[in-house]
Amino acid sequence: MSIITSVEELKAIYEGVSEASIAKVTKVLTPEYRRMIETSPFMALATVGPEGLDCSPRGDLGGVVRISDDATLLLPDWRGNNRIDSLLNIVRDPRVALMFLVPGSNTAMRINGRAVISAEPELLKSFEMDGRHPRSVTVITIHEVYFQCARALMRAELWNPERFVDPKSLPTPGNLLKAAKADFDQETYDREWSARAARTMW
Repeated sequence: MSIITSVEELKAIYEGVSEASIAKVTKVLTPEYRRMIETSPFMALATVGPEGLDCSPRGDLGGVVRISDDATLLLPDWRGNNRIDSLLNIVRDPRVALMFLVPGSNTAMRINGRAVISAEPELLKSFEMDGRHPRSVTVITIHEVYFQCARALMRAELWNPERFVDPKSLPTPGNLLKAAKADFDQETYDREWSARAARTMW
């Protein structure tokens, strides 16, 4: 196997960066970029810490983040498994990368920036949902924002219903847990999961 070991070797393979690839990068949200971010109900949040990298899915009704201003996003941390890998990373290394998806659109949005974690009571209260509120909010300062070439989503046919996989053909969460821990009670976990998720969505 031939391994590329230098920037020069790599750039020699990928010559010819288009004008659009450079021009699309902005330091703050344009009105058009703002519309894409506001419409996205799902994103992946990438962080880095002493133990390594983490990439976590985030989703919410309507938009997954609230736009505070053209350079600031607010991301509520709703209920999960309490591992808080992303949050632990952010308090030690504020660098973050975000990728937003909009169902039905092949245009993905990307943001690189820095983040801090806030537990300001009034801020938490402003995100109240069904009488509950997040325990923290990640405040993201944008350093650069741009859209991603659509080819990856087009190749994947991500939004094509004919390409959707039947969930029944895949391992259940209980199956996955039992594969990692042989004595795990997968039947009980799978039986109770839907009701538990519904009770603890917020």
